[in-house]
Amino acid sequence: MGNEASRAGTPERDHDAVRALYAQLLDRWNERDAPGYAALFHEEGHVVGFDGSEMHGPAEIEATIGKIFADHMTALYVGKVRDVRRLTPGVALLRAVVGMTPREQAQLNPAANAVQSVLATEQGGQWRVAFFQNTPAQYHGRPELAEALTEELQALL
Repeated sequence: MGNEASRAGTPERDHDAVRALYAQLLDRWNERDAPGYAALFHEEGHVVGFDGSEMHGPAEIEATIGKIFADHMTALYVGKVRDVRRLTPGVALLRAVVGMTPREQAQLNPAANAVQSVLATEQGGQWRVAFFQNTPAQYHGRPELAEALTEELQALL
């Protein structure tokens, strides 16, 4: 009975591993490390970016993110994990909110606030991103929610 559970770890260890994976994802972005960012994804990993762009697999993720880094001085992420749920042993869903600060500034750009979701899976003791979605947190018609999120994320800086 214990083989699958021991292979995937306890729910607490899985939560910690998925939080660490997500922290690495934000760190690789902040470091402008496209190969390191892409290496966090499964071979069949998938990204839906802030603008709706889709990327499939580490090679395409690396190429696309590398072009973004080459063409733009990307802002830095600050994030807060809202929830991690172990769906089954070896499969977890992480939900987070993020803001971005232009480099060498201390104020968030509220227009870049987003809600992020990561579906992570564990294989052979290694957690990887299977699916990542980055959705703008615009809260149409509810400016108080947008302001509250900005304040919450700004407090993390």
